Amino acid sequence: MIYADNAATTKMSKTAINAMLPYFDTIYGNPSSLHTVGQEAAEALLSSRKAIAEILGCNANEIYFTSGGSEADNQAIISAALSGERKGKKHIISTAIEHHAVLHTLNKLEKQGFEITLLDAHDDGIVRTEDLIQAIRPDTALVTVMYANNEIGTIQPIREIGAICREKGIPFHTDAVQAVGHIDIDVQRDNIDMLSLSAHKFHGPKGIGVLYAKRGTVLTNLIEGGAQERGKRAGTENIPAIVAMSAALKEAAEHIEENAAKLTAMRDRLIEGLLQIPHTILNGDHSKRLPGNVNVCFEAIEGESLLLLLSEKGICASSGSACTSGSLDPSHVLLAIGRPHEIAHGSLRLSLSEENTPEDIEYIIKTVPELVEYLRNMSPIWNDLQKGEKNYVIQ
Repeated sequence: MIYADNAATTKMSKTAINAMLPYFDTIYGNPSSLHTVGQEAAEALLSSRKAIAEILGCNANEIYFTSGGSEADNQAIISAALSGERKGKKHIISTAIEHHAVLHTLNKLEKQGFEITLLDAHDDGIVRTEDLIQAIRPDTALVTVMYANNEIGTIQPIREIGAICREKGIPFHTDAVQAVGHIDIDVQRDNIDMLSLSAHKFHGPKGIGVLYAKRGTVLTNLIEGGAQERGKRAGTENIPAIVAMSAALKEAAEHIEENAAKLTAMRDRLIEGLLQIPHTILNGDHSKRLPGNVNVCFEAIEGESLLLLLSEKGICASSGSACTSGSLDPSHVLLAIGRPHEIAHGSLRLSLSEENTPEDIEYIIKTVPELVEYLRNMSPIWNDLQKGEKNYVIQ
């Protein structure tokens, strides 16, 4: 089985698994307890917080543990919105290609009277800083732009966006769920005020994440209860998952350059191979993308059918975000970069990890064209295109 759906989730590393095991049956205390067992857990909590902070380039007291990226996105955006509202600022800037954890939160705020401006990601999937500058208003309360897109893998000019926000005095949040562990990130260097991450995207466990919030940021509680996370996120901390996340992130950070080099080589070979298929187009910029992300559209096929056939051939892939895989609607990301509905339906996302091999890539390059040809031969649309009764969209 070739697993090429790492943007959806990654396999837990042995390092992460081994790190968390003692916290199930040996150091199992509640970190809020004052006895020895509880304080051993508290020490693990603090050391994990410090380790993650060091990797991100911030202070330990700026790290808040959450259930994952979606919760962190929600808390960051709602906090900034309500803080801005208290100052008479009810305008938020984001992009049309954000994860739904961001877009749905913005939709909710819009119903509460906030104005939302979504920047164009252009046909290469990258936001332009000049568009941001033009969109900023005196009442702008927040700019939230994802670090790297979960579907097409494009990396945004985060440092430049952050610098603009810093100059204008506007809080800047980035959903870095797809980027952390794969790209070198420093919140100070990149001018980031708030950042969201999720452990299961870099070989940690599911159900645990982080919200980085710069000191002085006023956070609004989403969960009320105890005084955990300095009173900003109630609930007994998930120590096994937190320890595993810390271990996984540390391992990823230590190997980030070599992993990126390996993945980039396989990614580029895969793109080269897939683009040999007639009437196929790459989605997103060729080079300003995550090292392991490949996203293409094939004319005159349905992506879902291709995924089922690939699975039969031992290849795990996706057509876009796992969070919307049950939807029949085409990807909002592909529509935002200008793909027509009928082309967006024929998308394939292959997201690699360092566990993939060049042999995996060659097998995918051999298999996908065969399946695309098989599906096209059954397609009346393809038949019309071949006869010249319709014009090709992808040349």
